[in-house]
Amino acid sequence: MSPRPATVAAVTVTVLGLGVLGVAMAPVAGDLLASRHIEESNYTSGAQAKTARASVPRWLPDNATAVRYKMSTTGGDRLLRAHLPAGVLPTGCSTGAPGAGATAAKLHATWFPAGRATAEPVAQCGSYRVELEGEQLYAWQDNADQLAAK
Repeated sequence: MSPRPATVAAVTVTVLGLGVLGVAMAPVAGDLLASRHIEESNYTSGAQAKTARASVPRWLPDNATAVRYKMSTTGGDRLLRAHLPAGVLPTGCSTGAPGAGATAAKLHATWFPAGRATAEPVAQCGSYRVELEGEQLYAWQDNADQLAAK
């Protein structure tokens, strides 16, 4: 006994529909998969941030306020924004553009200005590229920076 034409048509439409749905959902699934390896946090002070997370750089002053931090859990990509009451680079940071091999940030955040992490930084703190605008510190680290610093 051969299958009825209506059954064959229904199966064909279902399979084609699932295929189209799979293609349409692939970018969303990729974004969801990638975002599960990203963590973002807010802290009231540098001291609180360093206590809560070992990956927050130790050069961040304890008295920094309004700390925002975003990190990849599968590599060394990081973004950091903090208010520095004195408006002075943290101790141990060196001024001037970093040497060859400086990289742009791979992460993005609404609180981190888009062009900031591609501009030439004014300082380097550990393996982070840093810009200080008044009392606002912006810092980023690429996984390659972290690996080179080890």
